[in-house]
Amino acid sequence: MAKAKKAYAGDPGDEHVEKNVVETPVMETPPVVKQPKRKEPTNRTTIDGWEIKDRRYMLADNKTPLSYSMRTKELYYYDEEKGYEREIQYTENQRTPFVEDFKGQVRPGRIVFREGVMFVPKEKVNLQKFLSVYHPQAGKTWYEVKPVQKANTQLETLNLEVDAMIAARQLDIDMVEAIMRVEIGSAVSKMTSKELKRDILVLAKERPVLFLELCADENIHLRNIGIKAVEGNVINLSDDQRTFTWASTKRKLMNVPYNEHPYSALAAWFKTDEGMAVLQSIEKQLK
Repeated sequence: MAKAKKAYAGDPGDEHVEKNVVETPVMETPPVVKQPKRKEPTNRTTIDGWEIKDRRYMLADNKTPLSYSMRTKELYYYDEEKGYEREIQYTENQRTPFVEDFKGQVRPGRIVFREGVMFVPKEKVNLQKFLSVYHPQAGKTWYEVKPVQKANTQLETLNLEVDAMIAARQLDIDMVEAIMRVEIGSAVSKMTSKELKRDILVLAKERPVLFLELCADENIHLRNIGIKAVEGNVINLSDDQRTFTWASTKRKLMNVPYNEHPYSALAAWFKTDEGMAVLQSIEKQLK
């Protein structure tokens, strides 16, 4: 609380009158401290752009033998700049894998994976390049583990799963039924709404790309109506899958074009002037 301070007012010689003067407290504004931005870790590179860092390699197909020795000599690498194949070999004492550039005595090197994994420190650039670039089995028999790339891929997959599951929860039951009918066929007709909602979430999580593609298919709802109409004996599809007819009168509705799926063709036909009238009639009968 501000304290009152006594002061005299008036000109010299005048009668002194005491007044209470209230001092206004001064509020100090705390300094704004900027938070440092996070910097992604970076590594040095060699003259040719090779990033200097530790690297880890794993055998493909999750293979984990106790020991796996790879071939290190009598191999060839096609050099695009020179325009011909160059013999390569891994050695302990040469600065290049190209046999034609070896100098002095050659000390052959061994490359062994232990339980499917091999760690190569940043100091062994020659070995890293041999495993990642030059060896003809690179990326086939083994591959370099790239955490950042793996994290990016996993993040994309997780985001896709989240997007798909959010979309699945927002679908109305008719669209859920239409999508699930593509997956499991006529069995949809025997499922409860809760079973359908459960299975659509499972589909969205396990196969998000397919699910989102089905959601974006503008004809999927129309295909579902066509299938339900056949199952409900409102219309018929001929045994050769080429003609739709009314079930009651046997009057032909449409012919399926060659090399087209019958229900996809029917869905497209429902969008025509003639087909829209038939669609409205079918929907009334299904209700």
